[in-house]
Amino acid sequence: MTGRTVLGIAALCIAATLSPASSVVDAYDFDNPALEARYRTLIAELRCPKCLNVNIAGSDAPIASDLRRAVRRMLEEGRTDQEILAHLQDRYGDFILYNPPLSPATVLLWATPAVLILVGLLVLRRLGSRRDAVELTEEERARLDALGAEDP
Repeated sequence: MTGRTVLGIAALCIAATLSPASSVVDAYDFDNPALEARYRTLIAELRCPKCLNVNIAGSDAPIASDLRRAVRRMLEEGRTDQEILAHLQDRYGDFILYNPPLSPATVLLWATPAVLILVGLLVLRRLGSRRDAVELTEEERARLDALGAEDP
């Protein structure tokens, strides 16, 4: 390796460690440890509307930052966790919740795992019952008995 190659690799390594993806997401100071615990729980439960399957605690999207700020503000206003979740659900829909409620719109989401397990069990049962019994002739039966008698 030449000196330039080594310097290039070193520069890439340094750039990777300084990237925004490795930075800490919004560190808010709370006077009340219980309030901070509620904040951490809530932002872990809420899905980022922009990102796929990332909670707002781990997302660096601008909307996730806005949502973290909104959750903090509502906590400081004295709202309950359920009020905060209901407000965000009204605004962003069921998608924002990792655990959406059972409703006509989400019944397929909740029923799919049970249906797939049931179908899998039925397929396994069907495959297990397909074993066809083979009828042995008298000659084959006698030969099998003779082989069994030879075992010590």
